Amino acid sequence: MQFGFSIRLQLLLLSLFLFAIPWLGYKYVWELEQYLRTGQEQTMIGTARAVATALHERPALFDSQSSYLQTVRPGTDLYAPPIDTPIQLDGKLNDWETITPLARQYGEEQVVNWFQSTFPRPEVSLSFQHMVGRFGQYLYAMFDVTDDNVIWRQPNSLSIDRSDHLLTGLMPESGELQRFIIAPYQEGWVNAFRLDDDLSRYRAADNELRIQGRWLRTPDGYNIELRFPLEMTSGSLAFALVDIDDPATRTKQYAIGTADPNTSDGLGTVVTPSPEIERILSGLKYADSRVWVVDKHKRVLARAGNLQSSAGFRASQRPESELPWWRWVEKHWLLPLYYHILTKPPADFIDEMEDAYALVGKDITSALEGQPDSLWRLTPDNKAVVLSAAYPIYIGESVMGAVVVEQTTNGIRTLRNRALEELFHVILAVMLLGTAGLLLFANRISSRIRKLRDDTEAVIDDNGKIIGELTPARQRDEIGDLSRAFGDVLSRLQQYNSYLENMASRLSHELRTPIAVVKSSLDTLSHIDDREEQAVFISRAQSGISRLSTILNSMSEATRLEHAIAQEDIETFDVTKVVTGCVAGYQHAYRTRQFKLKGAESKMPIAGSPELFAQMLDKIVANATEFSEQDDAITLNLWRESKSIKLSVTNPGPTLPDGMKSQLLQSMVSVRPDTSRHQDTSHPHLGLGLFIANMIAQFHKGSLTIDNLPDKTGVCVVITLPVTLP
Repeated sequence: MQFGFSIRLQLLLLSLFLFAIPWLGYKYVWELEQYLRTGQEQTMIGTARAVATALHERPALFDSQSSYLQTVRPGTDLYAPPIDTPIQLDGKLNDWETITPLARQYGEEQVVNWFQSTFPRPEVSLSFQHMVGRFGQYLYAMFDVTDDNVIWRQPNSLSIDRSDHLLTGLMPESGELQRFIIAPYQEGWVNAFRLDDDLSRYRAADNELRIQGRWLRTPDGYNIELRFPLEMTSGSLAFALVDIDDPATRTKQYAIGTADPNTSDGLGTVVTPSPEIERILSGLKYADSRVWVVDKHKRVLARAGNLQSSAGFRASQRPESELPWWRWVEKHWLLPLYYHILTKPPADFIDEMEDAYALVGKDITSALEGQPDSLWRLTPDNKAVVLSAAYPIYIGESVMGAVVVEQTTNGIRTLRNRALEELFHVILAVMLLGTAGLLLFANRISSRIRKLRDDTEAVIDDNGKIIGELTPARQRDEIGDLSRAFGDVLSRLQQYNSYLENMASRLSHELRTPIAVVKSSLDTLSHIDDREEQAVFISRAQSGISRLSTILNSMSEATRLEHAIAQEDIETFDVTKVVTGCVAGYQHAYRTRQFKLKGAESKMPIAGSPELFAQMLDKIVANATEFSEQDDAITLNLWRESKSIKLSVTNPGPTLPDGMKSQLLQSMVSVRPDTSRHQDTSHPHLGLGLFIANMIAQFHKGSLTIDNLPDKTGVCVVITLPVTLP
């Protein structure tokens, strides 16, 4: 059981390599996503190029003077989006709700002037939200002011700067700075005073009725709503609120503003979206992209589309399986498992650029320098990846602005997830089937090995004696080969054990006669005084001892031959010459047999030892004479076949028993009966002849086989040796 478990465990561990398949598939899909992102990037640059082509060489689209300014001060621009309806100047700020996200907060960081030279500076208690909008030919402005102490202008005071007031600076077409101030006596309808040209003082020159609005008191401070014609400014504009907290001294403390309204160089600019450009972009809101047009100062002139829906690729609805059980498994088991690794595109994310009126980015900077570029960025909540591509807009030889196209990668991520879901389905099925198949295969192998073990143990008793036969497996695989090999080994061991069991009787038979001769000779010798008769019995005793020595030498012959082979020098000799000489000797040694030699006509060189080769042939021929009758012919045939030399020795006589053809080449295996008319009582037979012959054949890199003749009239021994090339 331990062995079978080991096989199953190894195959189970091997099945773990199947996990490389999903990893490779996962890596492949990720690489595919990178290619899709590259394609999306090129497509977006192409879209930006197409939109920019529609805007080239159209200076009327950039009719705002501020678009032609060479320099602007970052943070001082006022973005005036279009308003659907005119603002009702009631100070309640309800009409601004649609564009409220564009409002900017102003506080201590936007202090443009400190009126006191003493230190420390007073604590800043004023702040406000501000935005502007455009309707028709009018510019509207709102201020939501937080002030802990509102100081009104005194009813009889001619001074206009000794109370909380709004200071406005703008640049008309004439190019001269004009300043206006609003300082009401109380909340309500307000108009502005135009200040004189002396920038060192605040003196009203006359009323400016074109600037009108409403000042409304609130629990936290006050609201201001204004309106004035766009024709009053060429695009340069600044607002500042001056705070006064002490009603007794009415000392001005500081001014917080969008820019410094007291200097022409300190004014900001008003950026108003271009209606004509917005009409050109209006059709792009259906193109799964958000498109911006910015001027050369990166200020937004027009926008179309929504980034939340700009996925770039709309994936079709995921088809649902027709099998209810599969839908349930997929929904409750598989997809939750997959999305421990995968990430779903967010249904909502933070878009920090949604209401921007000025853009930044490396891609825009490159486009305004005349080089198209793209940029990848993460949203502030790290939920979405946004790709933007920018392309320059040319007026003449100058870059007047850029087109910026934005998309998220949500569409690609959805497509990637769909691909990975299907891939994981297939991989999971393959892994389950593969693992189950491997486990079944391992169980089959282990059960067959276990059966082979049990069958092998069943044919051997507790004393190690082989008591049965191992039935060979019919399968033609490695385990079947192992079963047949085990069966062959057990069969040979059984025959060897039988030989060892019979060896006592064989040795007893071989030793009984010489021992009896020695004993009888010695017993008789003790009763005889005649020297001649004593010599006869002494000779008989010496003959018996000589035969005992021969038996012992035969038993150790194989061991001596192994040592001799290990020390034998290898040389190249002619087999034909050795075989011919041996056959001539056999004619004299075995006069009662006939020897025939065939095919020994050409020189056949091999590498080895001629003495050992002759000894091998002696053993085979001696075995052939022992199993043949007098006057029988023993035939030797020598021939060359391809790159081998073959020598056969054939003798008539009894055939080999079934199953003994290969066993006869083993040590101490003999098929001679205990009492045979061919048994030579002067020479013991211990079954070592063919074993020694096979050992010598292997020394010459050859092989020896023995088989019955096809007509069952005798036995043929074939020796195969490799030819040594000259």
